[in-house]
Amino acid sequence: MSISTIKALTFDTGGTILDWHTGYTQALAETGAKYGLDKDWPVVANDLRKRSLGKMLNQGEKAPPAYNFDGGHRQALDEVIAEYDLDAFSQDDRHNISWHTTHNFQCWPDFPGTLPKLREKFICASFTILSFRIIIDTARRNGLSWDAVISCEAIGKYKVLPESYATAAKFLQLDPSEICMVACHNFDLDAARASGFRTAFVRRPDEWGTAGPPDPTPNSECDIIVDTFPDLAEALEVKV
Repeated sequence: MSISTIKALTFDTGGTILDWHTGYTQALAETGAKYGLDKDWPVVANDLRKRSLGKMLNQGEKAPPAYNFDGGHRQALDEVIAEYDLDAFSQDDRHNISWHTTHNFQCWPDFPGTLPKLREKFICASFTILSFRIIIDTARRNGLSWDAVISCEAIGKYKVLPESYATAAKFLQLDPSEICMVACHNFDLDAARASGFRTAFVRRPDEWGTAGPPDPTPNSECDIIVDTFPDLAEALEVKV
């Protein structure tokens, strides 16, 4: 594809950049061990993720959002605790998992070194359903320097509502066709493409642990399909 018209890259951040599965699995297992509880913690972590996503996607469609992703995480965790008989988890335990763990997720290792190179050529923004505070804290934790953080928390319309993508482009003062959405999720990229964005699928096969991602096959309509962030840089004619 021609990249001459692309001026900005907007990155999905949860899952595409941050390894939530390892973070949640470890936190749940460590907490469970305190109480002598033995569960299939990777399964519990994936259920937590599915529930929290379900609470956030399309928020704002019919009424102003009542909470941000931190609230969504806590609600989902309380549901998971009830579902898996984890009532022994204290309020401090719940805060540690839903807040401290989430705000300290580690990046996939191929991203931190690639981001500065991409920023030499493109505006690089986190465009996410995660809260501003999650992006701030994980950026500090992983040494990331974003040119901008665009959280749907500020827009009041969450992905995959088209208003979220249109507003992100408006914030960047760019036409959607000048922006490439980068993600490992077809649902995000399909919605971005429908809003006029260019799209790049970066595979993250370990996002959901051994269960594998729910949509591992990239939509062939993506402009770029790659396995790693250095591969993305190469496709965008950026030397890493």
